[in-house]
Amino acid sequence: MVATFTRTTHYDRTAPRRPVNLSLNADLLAQVRQVTPNLSATVETLLGDYLHAAREKREDEQRQLDSVIDVVNALHARHGFLSDEFSTL
Repeated sequence: MVATFTRTTHYDRTAPRRPVNLSLNADLLAQVRQVTPNLSATVETLLGDYLHAAREKREDEQRQLDSVIDVVNALHARHGFLSDEFSTL
């Protein structure tokens, strides 16, 4: 079986479905059932969107951290650190 990833899902839509138990607010569930015919598909879409956003956030944070590390390394290469004068190694 070939995994099917699309630009909007970022997960294998052909993977087998698995039943899970969720505890949801009863009022929220009643209101959602009034506006969606397929709760499972709606939850799956929302979880996929959440996963995508969380991964993008993590990648952005890593890029920012890498940028800071590059600046600190450049600063050290150019000027050294004050502690280098006192190193006993």
